[in-house]
Amino acid sequence: MAKKIKTSIVNDKMQTGYSYDLTEPTGKNFTPDFQPELTPKELLELGIFGGKYMTDCAAEFPSAWFSKAKLCCEKHDPKLNFFGVNASQSLSVWRQNGWICKDDPRGWFQWYCRYYLGRRHIDDERQIRRWKAMKRHVSQIEKNCSAHDWDCRKKQRQAVLHWAYDSREY
Repeated sequence: MAKKIKTSIVNDKMQTGYSYDLTEPTGKNFTPDFQPELTPKELLELGIFGGKYMTDCAAEFPSAWFSKAKLCCEKHDPKLNFFGVNASQSLSVWRQNGWICKDDPRGWFQWYCRYYLGRRHIDDERQIRRWKAMKRHVSQIEKNCSAHDWDCRKKQRQAVLHWAYDSREY
């Protein structure tokens, strides 16, 4: 039996008329070496990217992801982050460093949300490699902090959280 493919069409502040196919079931069939500890919904509920990241593109994603999300339409507010600190670099820094793929102009988290929904893309390998590279920060937290000491390395813990590692557990 042929796989049912759904097409998602994006029209938001950063993309107009962009479309992509969802070829895998939501939250399933990930590349074996890509096993994020948190879902996009969990990340949004915990508080990431100062609440500003997804405020104009919610229509693209399941409404359930946003029911308890910590968002701020007006500005980036680090107090909304789980660890209450700013652990983000500006989008211009991401662009400058070549970390942005044209199909995911918001960066890694947008790529992850779309991957989680079932999109598979030519940029998957690079993004998964970048996700794996964050493991060194997890190791630094584990090496330098007592378990569950959320005051230890808060900025690093928040950054790791942005990448779907559950830094509350280390």
